[in-house]
Amino acid sequence: MTELVGFLVIDKPAGFTSHDVVMRVRRLVGKTVKVGHAGTLDPAATGVLPIALGSATRLIDQLVDARKGYLGVVRLGVQTTTDDSEGEPIATRPVPAITVADLEAVLAQFRGTIVQQPPVFSALHVDGQRAYTLARAGAEITLEARPVRIDQLMLVSYDPPDLVIAVECGKGVYIRALARDIGTALGCGGHLAALQRTFVGPFRLEQAIPLAELTDRASLIKHLVPPDTVLSDWPLLKLSAADARKICHGMAIPATDLDAPRARAHDPTGKLIALLHRDGMYWRPVKVFT
Repeated sequence: MTELVGFLVIDKPAGFTSHDVVMRVRRLVGKTVKVGHAGTLDPAATGVLPIALGSATRLIDQLVDARKGYLGVVRLGVQTTTDDSEGEPIATRPVPAITVADLEAVLAQFRGTIVQQPPVFSALHVDGQRAYTLARAGAEITLEARPVRIDQLMLVSYDPPDLVIAVECGKGVYIRALARDIGTALGCGGHLAALQRTFVGPFRLEQAIPLAELTDRASLIKHLVPPDTVLSDWPLLKLSAADARKICHGMAIPATDLDAPRARAHDPTGKLIALLHRDGMYWRPVKVFT
């Protein structure tokens, strides 16, 4: 039976949680195969959700820290309890006459490193519990604002009261909170009406497969992406059979002329076997996959 190691790039449909997608895949691969996802998407959101299988689950951390892209619809004039369309309205204000220049000036405030207040309805932990659990129970909680980075924030279109934005950002950014804060800066409030994730690291929406296309194990195998696709910016070290055996047993090997602090190692068959760290004149394994 084919060893299932790699990533599936799923186009998550609305109405499914990230956990729902993992469970759908797990039913197809069986209980003996590890399955995990990289980057939670809210149920109402759609778009790129990478699913890791087998030893590729040990590379999920590479995607958690990767840049991500989003296309979001900000509905101005209405604030909600959750900062998105899933919540109840808590304030409604008229949307003033807003020009493209006004919008560009406001969006400029949110580019670069900013301090963001996470939504109360989030998965962050407060006293050992998820914030959304406490919020649903009616508890008064305040989440600490934290620095996040927004690399790109572009105006796609404006058809009042809906503002469409394209975002590229680092880890920890809540697009719901960004929508809320843009509405506040425009003086009328707002919430995130729709969200689509367009990329996670190297995985793009164009290569994502609809969840409905995963009907059996064969269809799943057909769409598997090699695990070290997420390490495309890491130099590749092709090892001899002897050196591959040493690395797989946790031993160091002499460093090559490759001038890099880290590398991914392939065995003679082209299979990813380890992540290496350069230690002086030696390569030492930091993660071994076989």
